[in-house]
Amino acid sequence: MTGSSRRAVIFLGPPGAGKGTQAKEAARALGVPHLSTGDMFRDHVGRGTELGRLAQPIMERGELVPDEIVLGMVEDRLTRPDCASGCVLDGFPRTLPQAEKLDQILGRGGFGRPVVVHIAVGAELLVRRLTGRRTCRVGGEIYNIFDRPPKTPGRCDQDGGELVQRADDREEVIRERLAAYERQTRPLVEYYTRLQALVDVDGAPAADAVAAQVMRAVRAAP
Repeated sequence: MTGSSRRAVIFLGPPGAGKGTQAKEAARALGVPHLSTGDMFRDHVGRGTELGRLAQPIMERGELVPDEIVLGMVEDRLTRPDCASGCVLDGFPRTLPQAEKLDQILGRGGFGRPVVVHIAVGAELLVRRLTGRRTCRVGGEIYNIFDRPPKTPGRCDQDGGELVQRADDREEVIRERLAAYERQTRPLVEYYTRLQALVDVDGAPAADAVAAQVMRAVRAAP
């Protein structure tokens, strides 16, 4: 990152693009914290903060936490000392209003313009990845019956646990999730493109090749 030394790296990408994996790897490589709103919710609820007390009943009802609470948690997290050199934001922002408010928060916090990594993967490859995904009931190890199959069908290589498919990894559910992502995220892609903050990364290759692309893009960002 050739601009401000204090930058936020934001990851955008459809379900199955691997953005969570890439966000964690980028945070490790850059030596900055990996921040997710889920972790922030759990932290505030656990500490009994005012924001946590407001969010907890909403989360328990299974409802979306309002933007003002989420943004308050994000701003609070960015003030901590471990964010002095920047951070990686995973799964946030999700909407255009969140992105606009986040820009204000970053400005108040002395962050430079964010670097927004858009991991692009074609719909058919995403469907293949997600319908083929299987998770070990015991240890949580993840396989793919097409691209990373276990040695014994249906059983984890590590502990022999049963491999199961998530309910939302059925093709009809996946295609609806992808359509919803496209509707929700397209405005974000356009917004960050206008800000000249967006970098496109091809998410089709293996994870290590994608990670190398991500780091080249982040380090070259103006």
